[in-house]
Amino acid sequence: MNHKEQVIFFIGIGGIGMSALARYYLSKGNTVYGYDKTQSELTDALSSEGAVITYEDAWQAFSLIDAQSTLVIYTPAISEDNQWLSNFKKQGFKMLKRAQALGEITRSSKGLCVAGTHGKSTTSAMLAFLLHNTSLGCNAFLGAIATNFRNNVLVNPNAAYTVIEADEYDRSFLNLSPYASIITNIDPDHLDIYESEDKFKEGFRQYALKIDPNGVLILKEGLQVNALCKKKTYALNSDTADYTARNLRETMNGACFDFYTPSGTYEDVCIGINGGHNVENAIAALALCDYIGASMDSVVGAFQHFKGIKRRFEKIYTGTNIQFIDDYAHHPTEINRLISSVRLMFPNTPVTGIFQPHLFSRTRDFGDAFAHELAQLDTVILLPIYPARELPIEGIDSRWLFQKIKNPNKHLMNASELLAFLRTNSHGVLLTIGAGDIDRMVLPIKELLTINDSNL
Repeated sequence: MNHKEQVIFFIGIGGIGMSALARYYLSKGNTVYGYDKTQSELTDALSSEGAVITYEDAWQAFSLIDAQSTLVIYTPAISEDNQWLSNFKKQGFKMLKRAQALGEITRSSKGLCVAGTHGKSTTSAMLAFLLHNTSLGCNAFLGAIATNFRNNVLVNPNAAYTVIEADEYDRSFLNLSPYASIITNIDPDHLDIYESEDKFKEGFRQYALKIDPNGVLILKEGLQVNALCKKKTYALNSDTADYTARNLRETMNGACFDFYTPSGTYEDVCIGINGGHNVENAIAALALCDYIGASMDSVVGAFQHFKGIKRRFEKIYTGTNIQFIDDYAHHPTEINRLISSVRLMFPNTPVTGIFQPHLFSRTRDFGDAFAHELAQLDTVILLPIYPARELPIEGIDSRWLFQKIKNPNKHLMNASELLAFLRTNSHGVLLTIGAGDIDRMVLPIKELLTINDSNL
């Protein structure tokens, strides 16, 4: 895909996936413009890197852009009645969804795609980090900011492989042509798009059939997915998977384990971050590295320096009486894994979770499961639902979910009330949980905890 002289305009440039594409085109010397409804840390970073961004619905602001020299890339989360979208369509601009643009870019290389309802951002970042530390190298388009790179994109013109986070939302991953892929899990989600669990799983079945017959599918053991390529399985503590890990130990510097492959065993592998679910992600990343011929000594040795990604079990503050961790979990399974990992790391320590539900439809579809997982916390703080792209659904709000949570230590409040509550309740482990704008509370909470500590 050659847009060397072309202007690229992004509608929804502040999204994590969109910003990765924007950075890719900036690195190639393209002129990058964009619109987003909200200014953020990410859009500020893009502006400092050379993108020109507007937050207004003023089409005239970019009236000098012409259809012959401009490609428009838009996020599937944007509404059809968005003024930018409709005006570009009326003017006859070439337009691609983000996944279509990504699919075009990656057809010129061997795409190593990571799909799954949970874990794909961390696994993609792991895979990119490991390959970056071998002679193979890689390009990468990630769904989160990798702490090691301080970025969500890697550009290596000499690398044959491109790591891609394959997003199932809006069936976007069906635009990709993977050479090889990892599928971490197929827990139903996005039922506002797929309508049913069966249709959701069918989307993954279609995706798996798109993998190059000469490539490989690294599949979580137990998943039933057909493919035209070879399949290799992975799992934690398995006697039957092709790749497994045993002897898991949690340390303050990350999880360590013994890694078993079809051709040998690597003892005392440490991955720099904690959590049994992250060990599973690590097994998958290591398995794909092994299959494509990366130096296993290099990747195993480098893994201890992996620092994770933003908002995935991110340790924000360690104080006198409190540990503060921020996590993007927005599905019941993810919340379960988060709480389980915290319990293992900090046994016999009270855990307080601040949860912001993401989407009215997801809250409705998984209300009972959310309530069950949140009840495992010692204290639950529930914030209003973050609507994202959705309009309200009658009868579905945080109070509806709150009433389902069988935990006497539960509190329903607005974000504006949060700091006052935490001022007298800052001990044990504190979690901020959710995929909305709860991340905007992370810094104020950290500052509050720091002040509390200094007053002890």
